[in-house]
Amino acid sequence: MSQYFRSAARVFLALIMVTGLSAGAVAQDDGKRLRTEPLTVESSAKTHEFTVEVAVTAPERSRGLMFREEMAADHGMLFIFEQEGDRYFWMKNTPLPLDIIYIDAAGGIVSIAADTTPFSEQTIPSGAPAKYVLELNAGTSAERGIKVGDRVSSASMTGE
Repeated sequence: MSQYFRSAARVFLALIMVTGLSAGAVAQDDGKRLRTEPLTVESSAKTHEFTVEVAVTAPERSRGLMFREEMAADHGMLFIFEQEGDRYFWMKNTPLPLDIIYIDAAGGIVSIAADTTPFSEQTIPSGAPAKYVLELNAGTSAERGIKVGDRVSSASMTGE
């Protein structure tokens, strides 16, 4: 390899290291995890417990579960908004199929978008005002009998 190409390769590698970029980095999880907490869904006299990452800031909510390729069966992500309102989610850059559960300010489930399509840019509306959104692995709602009207609680939702 000529001296020119070796020098160019070193400059390119240095640029990658300085900027923190790597081939495919845009399509991969950056490894940064959010704060986690227990979350409970009360459904037909049965309690379902999950560990959720909590997305509170606009950048955290925007990133959500994008680029994640797997998630433990008893895990999820809870999105918290300042006020209750109509919510619209999508699956852009999200390889995991999800159940998206919209929750009102009092903790009641107002709608469930089950088995969403990975990478879809179609918007998924809440259909009713929601302050919280819970994302679980696709099929979890059906498997556990979670439905509209069930109650959801966590420390972040109750202000603890």
